[in-house]
Order: sequence, then C-alpha cells, then structure tokens
Amino acid sequence: AMAAAPRWRERLFALYFLSHIPITALIDLQPLLPAGIAPRALTDLLQQYATSFRDPMMLQPPEWFKAFIYCEAFLQLPFFPIAAYAFLKGSCRWIRTPAIIYSTHVATTLFAILAHILFHDFSKSEHAGPETLRERLVLLSIYLPYLLIPLLLLFTMLCNPHYKHVEKRKRK
Repeated sequence: AMAAAPRWRERLFALYFLSHIPITALIDLQPLLPAGIAPRALTDLLQQYATSFRDPMMLQPPEWFKAFIYCEAFLQLPFFPIAAYAFLKGSCRWIRTPAIIYSTHVATTLFAILAHILFHDFSKSEHAGPETLRERLVLLSIYLPYLLIPLLLLFTMLCNPHYKHVEKRKRK
C-alpha cells in the first residue's frame, strides 16, 4: 500500500503559501519600490507594523536584508502559487524537489534575520528597533513562523514516506 500524503500538513502548507502571496506583494516588497509608488494605505500599514513591533529592517533595510527581499520577489513569489496549487491538490510528488530548495533557502535567510533581531545593537538605527529582550522576542515571534513552517515542509519532504519514495519509472 502506498503511504498516504500527510493531509493536515498539506493544508497548512497550502494556507502558508496562499497567505504569503498578498503579504509579499503588498507589504514585504515595499522597501524595493521608489518612494511614492506604493498606495498610501499600504505604506501606512507598513509604518504602523514597523512602529508597533519595532522592526526598523522593513523601513530601512540593511543591504543584506534587501538582498533577501529581492530573493523573495524573484525566487519565492513566483513559487507561492505553484506550491499553493500542489498542496491544495494534494499528493503532488513533483513538488518535493522545489519544496526542498525553497525551504532550505528560506530557513537559511531566517537564521540570519533572527540572529540580527536577537543580537544587533539597534540603539543607533534611525527607526525604533527592539531594545529589551521582551521587544526582541515579540519581533522574533513575527518572523518565527517563516522559519518553522519551512522547516516542517523540509522535514515532510525528506522524511514522509509519501514524498520520500518517488515512484520508480517502470521498465519497458
């Protein structure tokens, strides 16, 4: 008997990729746009987020952070609808390799971001950054799902028997 696809996880991954499309398109890519291009409502939303959660990286991204936003725009965003489709449909083994590449890439970028949030001295940044441990942990909690879900995705693709055993082509 073939191993069943892990349905609750596929639904979680589908939700993750679907929700990521508007977040990326409307919020995350703003730092790449010239000033005045994004609609006022969206810049206000970003400003409000950055102030509430003390996230100066989204208002004045360091160059390495901006590089990750370019990756999000040109590598990740085109992948989101494809992955959402695969996991909504379910049991699509062809998503395995792209999902491994995606999750490894994203987890790597998140380790850098989380380390920055935890250890960087934000006292000199123009926009308010986290100062106390509590503020650092609150900001960390915003970014954490973008590490944990890709790690769960990676683990699922590598270890779940349904995805692990890609069917061998039948010999003629």
